[in-house]
Amino acid sequence: MSDQQSFVPDGFDVPFGLAGEGFRLEPLGPQHNERDLAAWTGSIAHVRATPGFVGRDWPPVGGMAVEENRGDLVRHAQDFAERRGFTYSVLEGEGEVIGCVYIYPGKGAPERVQVSSWVRADRAHLDAVVYGAVSRWLREVWSFEAGRIDYAPR
Repeated sequence: MSDQQSFVPDGFDVPFGLAGEGFRLEPLGPQHNERDLAAWTGSIAHVRATPGFVGRDWPPVGGMAVEENRGDLVRHAQDFAERRGFTYSVLEGEGEVIGCVYIYPGKGAPERVQVSSWVRADRAHLDAVVYGAVSRWLREVWSFEAGRIDYAPR
């Protein structure tokens, strides 16, 4: 897949959110920076132990600076705008960030759909809820064939 190629078909309307049981999704962007940084840095060990993150180098054990995190969020928002990948902030209540959902082409296998998600340690009970809702959403709303989706079960 080239840098210019869209991850989803040109005619597909990318969903700008999902309302789930106890949470909602909205596209991740720099407006979430401080809340996003607080969410994952307060749960580094928990996120690294979440299916799909085990053995990966994210989140960094030492955390990161606010501006470095903002740079990541800007990159995710740019990917979303250019339809190369889609990251959603998992929100609760009036916009408290409690996690993230990532939908990207598979590394080394761009025909695959790599999905991962995490929630803060203090919202661990929502991990399976988010997984179930996102799995249904991917099957029912997105343009991906079910057999192409890689999303570590809960």
